[in-house]
Amino acid sequence: MTTDDSQDLTGWQEKPPEDSWQTIAEITGLQNPLFDRTLFALGYDFTSNVYIIQGDYLSIIDPGNDYLIFMELFRERGLDPTRIKKIALTHGHVDHAMATMEFFRGYPGYQGKIDLEVILHEAGPLEFKELLKQAGVKITEVVGGETINLSGMDLEVIHTPGHTLDGACYYHAPTKTLFTGDTVLPEAMADMDQGAGGRLDHYMYSLRTLRKLEVDHILPGHGGLAPLVGRRVLADTYDGLIQKALGENVPTMEGAGTMAQNGNLEEALFLVNKELANTPDHPRALEFKAFLLNDLGRNEEALPVFDRLLEQPNIHPYLLVGKGCALLGLGRYEESLLLFDRVISENPQVQEAQVYKGMALYLSGRPEEAMEIEAFRREFTDRLQQELEPKAGTKT
Repeated sequence: MTTDDSQDLTGWQEKPPEDSWQTIAEITGLQNPLFDRTLFALGYDFTSNVYIIQGDYLSIIDPGNDYLIFMELFRERGLDPTRIKKIALTHGHVDHAMATMEFFRGYPGYQGKIDLEVILHEAGPLEFKELLKQAGVKITEVVGGETINLSGMDLEVIHTPGHTLDGACYYHAPTKTLFTGDTVLPEAMADMDQGAGGRLDHYMYSLRTLRKLEVDHILPGHGGLAPLVGRRVLADTYDGLIQKALGENVPTMEGAGTMAQNGNLEEALFLVNKELANTPDHPRALEFKAFLLNDLGRNEEALPVFDRLLEQPNIHPYLLVGKGCALLGLGRYEESLLLFDRVISENPQVQEAQVYKGMALYLSGRPEEAMEIEAFRREFTDRLQQELEPKAGTKT
């Protein structure tokens, strides 16, 4: 299967495979209204997978690039093309989008009778939008975060740039199902089409977004369906993107360090968790995880990791500072002060403990005591100056 579909796609095979169309329920054995009502045709040659949701009208997610795939539906099963009211695109690549035009020029007797709305991201190809306008199609541009209704099914639009700038996935929350286009392909990984705005950093951002969802089922733009393994497929795609960013054969912990240095904290945490899955007691990985969770503001999750590390002999003072910061982030100021005081008593050279003690005092309503700590007062003054100087420079 070709995953870089930015090339000029011509040369379709003469006809689609036998028995092109089945419902998702027939293929997977999973029974729910979405799967019962959604017909699926596997992509072939230079056309994507196609999904048709049946209801009072027909909706299509990615019509593909070859009108021949619809012949069985329209001529043999008796579905009427004029019942197609909505088409939602995952992106504007030819192999996903161009069959849209065939509903106007490919079916004798139906020209001018199809009342169609095409839903696509606002960053979609301008030339394609112009073709749609010339054909009299209603265009609905989305940016992500909207809910669209396709034949009675509510789907959340999720902007997923990376493969292309205009990438969009469609999420059906009740069934934890994600239509992913080329953003997530269980059998491969799409390249970044730079000509269409594809970027690796955007791609990793998109996977971070998708991994926050509850996803059981992946319905991709190419290849077979992936029921019941959605989380694993998302993790595998995310891992592949991280490896692409790092280069080949980079050890896991070294890669985590590189990602953290570049500001990619979520990716660093993913790699640390990957290391801990293989070696649960890896001390460096545990410590790295605790501090990463703090940096990400996930202090509640960081606390038990710090507690586990502090059970070890010969602990270093920065673990106590780290736990104190986790407590500080949770507003548990008095508990954090006990830890900072312990570090200051045993290791007075650790300036961070003094700064964070001052912060805990200040936030707990004891600013006078906080300003008595020289390290905190200096840090406070420096930061205040950095904040005020640009504002002062704007005055005339």
